[in-house]
Amino acid sequence: RNGGLPAIRQAIDSAVVPGDVSLVLAVVDPKGRAVVGIAPERLAVPLRITQFRIARLGADELWSARETGYALHPLGSYWLLTGRNLDLIAAEERAIERALAVAVFLSLALGVVGGLVLTRYVSRRLDGIAKAIEAAGEGDLSRRVDMIAGGGDAFDRLAARLNVMLGKLEGVMAELRIVTDSLAHDLRSPLARLRTKTEQAVLIADPDAREAALGGLLVETDLVMRMLTMVIEISRSGSVSRDRFIEVSPANLLEEIGELYAPVAEDAGLVFTIAIDDRPPPMKLHRELISQAITNLIDNALRHGAGGGEVTLRIVHRTDGVAIQVEDRGPGIAASDRAQALKRFGRLDSARSTPGAGLGMALIEAVARLHDGHFELADNAPGLVARIVLPI
Repeated sequence: RNGGLPAIRQAIDSAVVPGDVSLVLAVVDPKGRAVVGIAPERLAVPLRITQFRIARLGADELWSARETGYALHPLGSYWLLTGRNLDLIAAEERAIERALAVAVFLSLALGVVGGLVLTRYVSRRLDGIAKAIEAAGEGDLSRRVDMIAGGGDAFDRLAARLNVMLGKLEGVMAELRIVTDSLAHDLRSPLARLRTKTEQAVLIADPDAREAALGGLLVETDLVMRMLTMVIEISRSGSVSRDRFIEVSPANLLEEIGELYAPVAEDAGLVFTIAIDDRPPPMKLHRELISQAITNLIDNALRHGAGGGEVTLRIVHRTDGVAIQVEDRGPGIAASDRAQALKRFGRLDSARSTPGAGLGMALIEAVARLHDGHFELADNAPGLVARIVLPI
């Protein structure tokens, strides 16, 4: 303001960066001619904002014509010209538009490729699941859903659950086939004896002999009924509701059952002992089923281990739970035959001569599984230890 045109020229020179063509600063006289800086020819004053084209910018450097927007501000008798190169702004806008277009194209391309890959992956995984289910529907329960090692995604979790379900279903169907075949096989003998004794009873004229024959019929009928009842109990033990579990003291329950069997064992000439090494705390148990399992253990020991002259009913508080076990001094079961003894209708050759259907051990194992425990057989040297282990 005080230095005149020389001061304005110095200020404009300091404001304009050499080579920067985006900023236009000039001082023009009332006729529109540039006094300081570079301005367009035949500049119309005093228009505030317009556009013009210039051929030279900066220090006499030739440029192509550029579109520029400018404004005029009164400066005494002169005008201060300020402008901005719109062509550069437009170029930047076009560059941004191109970048956006490229980004959108790449996003769409990646989206399409990713969608195709994801669709193929999902289709392949679902196809494996569908094939396994289809095979199961056709009766082939050995088929399993493939899993990706280290995958751990939702498909792997679903596949794992389906494989567990198929495995259990395969086991159930295998057991069903065994039960059906074994039940038909084991029922054949008592039913044949029942028929024979019935025919004989019909032909007997002596009343006393006929009554004895009818008593034999009742024994055979009771055997068949016990077999069928045991099958039903095993089936029901796998579907019992947890609501029927109550607080039970295992030691007290063992003492009650032992007191009932002590006279029976004494009449058979056996030494029957109840051993409670440690009294575990009360547990949530199905009282009726666990009592049935314990009585089955004692019955087996009295039937097959009576030759040793000693049967012990014991409860042990272990680190992995509570063990309820029956020990005898009989011939025992060889380690190679124990798996067969635990199967439904799994009767060993040594037990063929005794009455029974081979379901007692299977019921005990089913009751143990119902309580999240397990049933095991061990050597008593000599004899057998039949043990139910229940978690605390």
